[in-house]
Amino acid sequence: MSAWVDRLWYGKGRPLWPLYPLAWLYRLIAEHRRRKAFQALTFPIPVPVVVVGNITAGGTGKSPLTAMLARLLAGEGWQPVILTRGYGGRSDHYPLRVLPRTTATEAGDEPVMLAEQAGCPVVVDPDRRRGALWALDEKLGNVMLCDDGLQHYRLPRDVELAVFDGSRGLGNGALIPVGPLREPCSRLDLVDFVITNGGWLGDIEHPQQYTMNLVPTAIRHLASGQRMPLDDLQGKSVMAVAGIGNPARFFDTLRDLGAQVTERALPDHHRFKARDLQHDAGQWLVMTAKDAVKCRDLAQENVWVLDIEARLPDAFSGAFLAAVEAVDQSY
Repeated sequence: MSAWVDRLWYGKGRPLWPLYPLAWLYRLIAEHRRRKAFQALTFPIPVPVVVVGNITAGGTGKSPLTAMLARLLAGEGWQPVILTRGYGGRSDHYPLRVLPRTTATEAGDEPVMLAEQAGCPVVVDPDRRRGALWALDEKLGNVMLCDDGLQHYRLPRDVELAVFDGSRGLGNGALIPVGPLREPCSRLDLVDFVITNGGWLGDIEHPQQYTMNLVPTAIRHLASGQRMPLDDLQGKSVMAVAGIGNPARFFDTLRDLGAQVTERALPDHHRFKARDLQHDAGQWLVMTAKDAVKCRDLAQENVWVLDIEARLPDAFSGAFLAAVEAVDQSY
């Protein structure tokens, strides 16, 4: 998301108020698509389906949460399968299972990253219902975990999680294009969990709201995979490169770790070229794990990756697992 849109949407006012007729039209179209998709659903997916998404535009931390949920489910004996659209990928066939040889160009950056982080099957398909049924035919797992699918209503769902950036929240509370909302706030009445990344949203009332923290775990050399302690960033001159939805959070994290940061923000899902990785002699170039899967062939000696994990309280883990188990018992 560009910085100027960020300011217009996530500030206190609504400077784009003349566009309210378009916001009204956007809402009508979104509600029509949702009704039409639900009416077309004939057969449910015969395993629990968990959907992670958001009602705001921009990055909120959905993918790290999805990877964390996959690990949580696997630790309890489930066999999770991650379903994803594969934004930015250019495969010649779908469904596509992400394998070690699958590139970000083919599958998209987030699916390749999720396959590395979650350690479970990842299936890419713009039609995630088709992807889920294919995964079941291939006997890949017994619970479906859809990354960024809150508005993908062709996919039946049993448990929904809406994720927010704790520092930006609902923004100015208006629908696109006046504000950042993809759906009205009333949509939260239908979700099972509200997750806020790095804060608590006082303007949202939900019985199952939890705070998530994205915790840095290591700094990893892109070319060799060598992992270094985070303390090595103390006082280090860093060129921070981020092609993600909310690059400011990444830059702030590096500063919190003691790095002296020069920022290079790029569009979300940016296709990297060698010139994007240029940096001064003596600097480390540090990027996100999402960007790193697209830069393996471009890696220079001083290119590093900041690895992070999503962490939530035990109360959330218990409530989430209970919700999935309840769905499973109903089939």
